[in-house]
Amino acid sequence: MARPRKPDKPETPDTPDAVRARIVRAAFDLAATEGWGRADLSRVAAAAKVSLAKLHGEFPTKAAILDAFMRGIDQAVLAAGSADMDDCPRDRLFEVLMRRFDALAPHKAGVAAVLRDGCDPTVALIGLPCFLRSMAWMIEAAGLSSGGISGLTRVNGLGLIYANAVRV
Repeated sequence: MARPRKPDKPETPDTPDAVRARIVRAAFDLAATEGWGRADLSRVAAAAKVSLAKLHGEFPTKAAILDAFMRGIDQAVLAAGSADMDDCPRDRLFEVLMRRFDALAPHKAGVAAVLRDGCDPTVALIGLPCFLRSMAWMIEAAGLSSGGISGLTRVNGLGLIYANAVRV
């Protein structure tokens, strides 16, 4: 006697955000094991289990994946709220940057791979504006202004400090 067949579970479609997150995660996992330069788009698509067409629809370039990663880190830091305004500006910046390091910790090997390949002009040219945008948001999270000439000075100064700390 044949067993009654169980109905197939309906497939839950991936949300666009879940697909994007899976692609970014796959790219950084590949970078961690093989280097950012070797993590070409077709391999990222295969690792993320998406078609090359789907990857192209979400991220037309590796630089776009890098940008999405940095935005995700920014979101993680900003989601924790502003720094304690009772602290001095230096302590507030320190608090925000420590949150950023915490958000980056699970991706340490992939980030290191991107930084190693940072001498690649494409990574440097695309990554620098994204990096400075992130530093501007960190300044805002610390309750300081990133606007105007003084804000630009803050952004660039924080960028230099942060870049030196990341290397360590």
